[in-house]
Amino acid sequence: MTSDEKWFTEKCDDSGSSFSLKVTQKLHEEQSAYQHIEVYATEHFGHLLVLDGYIMLTALDNFIYHEMMTHPVLFTHPDPRRVLIIGGGDCGCLHEVLKHPGVTQADQVDIDERVTRVAEEYFPELCVSNDDARAALHFVDGIKWVEDAAPGYYDVIIIDSTDPIGQAARLFSQEFYASCRRALGENGLLVAQSESPLLHRELIEAMQDRMVSAGFAEVTTCYFPQPTYPSGWWTATMACNDRALPGFRAQDAVDRGFTTRYYNEQIHRAAFAIPEFMNVSLDLPVD
Repeated sequence: MTSDEKWFTEKCDDSGSSFSLKVTQKLHEEQSAYQHIEVYATEHFGHLLVLDGYIMLTALDNFIYHEMMTHPVLFTHPDPRRVLIIGGGDCGCLHEVLKHPGVTQADQVDIDERVTRVAEEYFPELCVSNDDARAALHFVDGIKWVEDAAPGYYDVIIIDSTDPIGQAARLFSQEFYASCRRALGENGLLVAQSESPLLHRELIEAMQDRMVSAGFAEVTTCYFPQPTYPSGWWTATMACNDRALPGFRAQDAVDRGFTTRYYNEQIHRAAFAIPEFMNVSLDLPVD
């Protein structure tokens, strides 16, 4: 945070850009066993969570990311019941997953328990489902969790990871995707956050290639705005275990019976439209 005017600034060196939020005070700071955790009060974006100097979420705009990491994949799987979330210690994805009444089990696996405890204090709106009987919080290595999972156990795996830096880089590897594929059942779907299409196109293409090389039958990417992430434009990449992607359950999305702030049936369809500059030939089938 700059000291003169109380701005928190995240610098994105690879793109020669930065993003700043005006803060009113620092609410929390600690060094966990795994990362440096900070929480700020901002002037317009509500509370801000920062890990190792990188913006993870704000109270104002996190709903876009959390809804787009969960509802598109859950409304694409024909009957999602067992869901695994790798990462996601802020619990925002867990909350969205558990809005689906058909989900019977949601395992959230994040190695750093302190992120969840900090979120419970400063982002309680994201943690309201933590005590749901279907939810289980596990503070262990997500890669080992997937490796140890029973073959075909999960219907959906959501990779809500940080940027591919340090230990998190392992969550973007072909070997990890192969472990995820083994842990997914028939019609199983994997979705992983895949960074900015403007700044990280090569990473998105590499993720798609690695998923295909790991044995996934079809891969596609969806696009959505995320104002507080580099470039303001973000993606999630989805892969189907053993056959072409199932059709989007559009009517179920229309009749979803729960509240969303960004996601709806039209957003779902639009999010999988491929920008011309992306050299990608795969798209999401729609009914």
